[in-house]
Amino acid sequence: MILTGFTDEASSDVLKQIQVTKELGWQYLSARTMEESNIHEISEEAFEIVCQQLEEHDIQVAEFGTLIGSWSKGIDSDWEITLREIERCIPRMQRLNVKFARVMSFAQKEWGEDQAEKERFRRLKEIVARFKDAGLEALHENCMNWGGFSADHTLRLLDEIPDLRLVFDTGNPIFQRDRSKPEPFSWQSAFEFYQKVKHAIAHIHVKDGIMHDEEGEPEYTFAGEGSAELEKIFKDLKKENYQGFVAIEPHMGKIFHLENQQEDPEFAYNVYKKYGQRFENFLNQI
Repeated sequence: MILTGFTDEASSDVLKQIQVTKELGWQYLSARTMEESNIHEISEEAFEIVCQQLEEHDIQVAEFGTLIGSWSKGIDSDWEITLREIERCIPRMQRLNVKFARVMSFAQKEWGEDQAEKERFRRLKEIVARFKDAGLEALHENCMNWGGFSADHTLRLLDEIPDLRLVFDTGNPIFQRDRSKPEPFSWQSAFEFYQKVKHAIAHIHVKDGIMHDEEGEPEYTFAGEGSAELEKIFKDLKKENYQGFVAIEPHMGKIFHLENQQEDPEFAYNVYKKYGQRFENFLNQI
């Protein structure tokens, strides 16, 4: 396994992101927010500075955590916005020699509403094809998007889009109801989700937590201390000889989908570093 992480949770400062990666002894980081915007949204001048900083410190990029099809866009959003994101993303991935782009299947509507499945399949199929034509790969993450409704929804995406492979996020299932099961819809099981989709997993995101309140945010924990069944998942990954990237995404110092959170830069940096160290220990004990 090759360890990486979403270093924007440690700092928005790219040099700080590089610093914490080197302090962990890792060679890769997962690129999402660089300074104040997503890596495919910053200016050309700012992007070139990022490239130079990474090259000077011999740090590589494992993936682009893109905004393409993310929970921030509904399926009724302007398709041209997505196309422009793809057009900006591809040359920047090529410039940094990055193979993987994390994408999603557009935001979930309230359960019971028309989810516009055919349009989701059409869009995701085109997204995957455009990256493939450029020699890259768009990987779907099981977040707050259509594919995150259940493992069976993700399997349906795989049926509809044969070239699709997955980012599996260990923590996302614990705060979603399983919409493939009868009402009242039990909480998803991270290990059950993993077992159903593991044949298509190309990349792993790691977070863990405990869901105390249906209406609230999970209490995010260090890896292996929450409800995401990480010990079972990583025992199986080791058994299967998984050799790909594993990216930490702690959500303990900074959570990008929460507005107006009180950010403590020193705490965010230190908790990210501590998370990485403890996760390595967790892996070594399995």
